[in-house]
Amino acid sequence: MSKLPISVCIIAKNEEKYIEECLRRLKPFGFEVVVADTGSVDTTKETASRYADKVLDFQWINDFSAARNFCAQNASNNWILSLDCDEQVNDIDIGTLRIMMQKYPRSTGVLRLKNLILKGNGEKGYSTDDVTRFYNRNYFHYDFPIHEQICPNDGDLHKPIPCFLLPMEVTHYGYALTKEEMQQKQQRNLELLHYALKQKPDDLYTLFQIGQSEFVLGDYEKAVSYYERAIEQNPSTEVFYVQILITSLAQAYMLVHRENDALELMDRYAKHCKSAKYTYLHASLLLENDQFLKALFLYIKITTMTDADTLGENLMHCYERIIAIYAGMGDAKMAEVFRDKYEACKLEYNRILTKN
Repeated sequence: MSKLPISVCIIAKNEEKYIEECLRRLKPFGFEVVVADTGSVDTTKETASRYADKVLDFQWINDFSAARNFCAQNASNNWILSLDCDEQVNDIDIGTLRIMMQKYPRSTGVLRLKNLILKGNGEKGYSTDDVTRFYNRNYFHYDFPIHEQICPNDGDLHKPIPCFLLPMEVTHYGYALTKEEMQQKQQRNLELLHYALKQKPDDLYTLFQIGQSEFVLGDYEKAVSYYERAIEQNPSTEVFYVQILITSLAQAYMLVHRENDALELMDRYAKHCKSAKYTYLHASLLLENDQFLKALFLYIKITTMTDADTLGENLMHCYERIIAIYAGMGDAKMAEVFRDKYEACKLEYNRILTKN
């Protein structure tokens, strides 16, 4: 079977810590690999040259989309898989991917990315994000200077884009940072985001991302102010990031002791937001407000949802809470019904952390 006409495009700057393993993992799949270096002063380019088909120089202009588009424009294939240096491909179902490319030529591919994280106690954990990373450059390109997104070449930047789930497992290591490393990263992001906001005052996506950075930095009051400026524009929940905006604002409300506002917000949007992540946070807020039966109903609902695995390790915690609520109600029989599912999630949790 001939190899797939896919170019893996990676932008890099001072990534000697990660880039070799990233590129080494790609080797067995036979894809063209194109690396655009944006000004490395370490061994990144030298390492990339040993693995990549093309290593190009791109003069950094404070625009991640410009760098990614440059990289894609210099690829030999129209189908582009965009990766970061701190991401490692564990497995790809090539046969299924081939079928999807033929069946959905004008759709984008979504990567269910496993993010390794460091918890406050120093222990490892993982979360899961769905990120759009696969596209045909004839129909799509990157937009937004930071937290760049794949957008149609002609049309509304905020409209929903048809997509399919990529049959691959990829682990992201870039969130497993020390507190100091994460602060440096977010301060860099904020500089670019505030510059972008000056160009487009009250831009919904930029306000959301500033809120995200302030949240990570622990300034929850400031995060709330930016999230609220965004939500006041009454954005459609069909826009790819709006459900994350709503849940992030609810979490920030909790952290500034506005519990009633958090639950009211989640109740208000519940009929429009059907994702497992949304439902999990809604259930957790209900549980914290001693609404045990409503929380139990939502936790059980999550276990039947097609996107339940987007919860990452929180799916394990979902089963934990179902078991705990039933046990608290004195219903040991129902608690036991969910124990096998909990144990299966725990095995997957241990597999991911042990493998990485």
